[in-house]
Amino acid sequence: MTLVRSLIAVLTCLLAGSLFGADPADNWPHWRGPHLDGRSTTARNLPVSWGETENVVWRTRLPSWAAATPVVWEDTVFVTSAQEGFTPNKGAGMVDSAVERLKNAFNTTDQLLLLALRRQDGSIRWRKVIGEGNMFLNKQNMASPTPVTDGRHVWVMTGLGDLSCLDFEGNLVWKRNISDDYWAFGLLFGYASSPVLHHGRLYVQVLHGMKTDEPSYLVAVDAASGKTVWQVERPTDAISESPDSYSTPMLVETAGKTRLVVAGGDYLTGHDLDTGREVWRAGGLNPQKASNYRTIASALVVRDIVFAPSRVKPFIAFRAGGSGDVSESHRLWSTQHGPDVPTPVSDGERLFIVNDKGISLCLRVADGSEVWGRSRMALGTYSASPVLADGKIYATNEEGTTTVIEAGDEFKILATNKLNDYTLASPAVSGQQIFIRTSNYLYCFAN
Repeated sequence: MTLVRSLIAVLTCLLAGSLFGADPADNWPHWRGPHLDGRSTTARNLPVSWGETENVVWRTRLPSWAAATPVVWEDTVFVTSAQEGFTPNKGAGMVDSAVERLKNAFNTTDQLLLLALRRQDGSIRWRKVIGEGNMFLNKQNMASPTPVTDGRHVWVMTGLGDLSCLDFEGNLVWKRNISDDYWAFGLLFGYASSPVLHHGRLYVQVLHGMKTDEPSYLVAVDAASGKTVWQVERPTDAISESPDSYSTPMLVETAGKTRLVVAGGDYLTGHDLDTGREVWRAGGLNPQKASNYRTIASALVVRDIVFAPSRVKPFIAFRAGGSGDVSESHRLWSTQHGPDVPTPVSDGERLFIVNDKGISLCLRVADGSEVWGRSRMALGTYSASPVLADGKIYATNEEGTTTVIEAGDEFKILATNKLNDYTLASPAVSGQQIFIRTSNYLYCFAN
């Protein structure tokens, strides 16, 4: 019976593999997927329910936990990890003393790793050291940034500033340290932004201020050589912790031009891709100029509309474009029920928001009107961002429970799936499979 199950698992994965091909949209190459917005337009027949033994194609033990999402390209899955270290397990009853150990375990000598797994069976093809000196800061370690791939190479950043390029065989192409080249990272809870790959360049943001007086900045790096294309400061008048941003930059196209969109430090800014020059800036995200308005959720782009997060309220929709201060001229609508940690997702017409307490809300993209009101998902704290695929929303909480809801005009829970393992990473989707990374394992699920 065990042999039969193994054969079925392999055949299932091979069938799924035959359904994703050369189209980049079939893969999950970035933290927010193929479109940088948390959705898959090609995934079909995804599982609705799963568990420790149900609909499991494979699961692979990981060296340690991290918040980084797995990225998928055809038959390879990449995931970051630390060499070893304290593994939180809230799902099994994490105690306060363990939380304190997690928060205060600084300056360890653990190495930071990039692992390449075979999609067919989850076996590890290779693991490479991408940095060392892991630290634990609140919910983060130094393996938080998610890798990015183009199918030939994979680029990965650590929370200590190491930026590396490897080929699919694990050979190092180049490596540099962003924080050594410019200014050391000064975020209260450590660096977590992921690099964005676009047309042969990597875009990296460092928005900080709580633990440094150095300026925030943006860097464009040639993906092939690792050399700097440009580096610019990104000014802010935010105070205390408010300059800190754990978000990842996004891209928006308007009036025939693509801009880099950066959220944090009380502002949303659009930048020229060739020079890094700031083209437009939108404010109003911290109207009281509070000192604790750090930014965690990333901006969401739907066509030429950019949804800008703050610390829950306000959450503002801006029309991208213009020049200079567009805070009022390009503001479309706002809500006081935005997210704090999870980045929202949209099907183009509806906007699905999940807050860190597991309350979901659906609004119209065009005007912010309510499709359905605030509704409870599985109890727990939500740090992972929801994913939209195959007509469904997948939202995972820190206890390892994923609530699956219908992506429609009514709030409808389709399934609640529990893994009993601490989870910070957002799900990844490709073909007919869902990949979920917990503190102990990387899972591959399929019907």
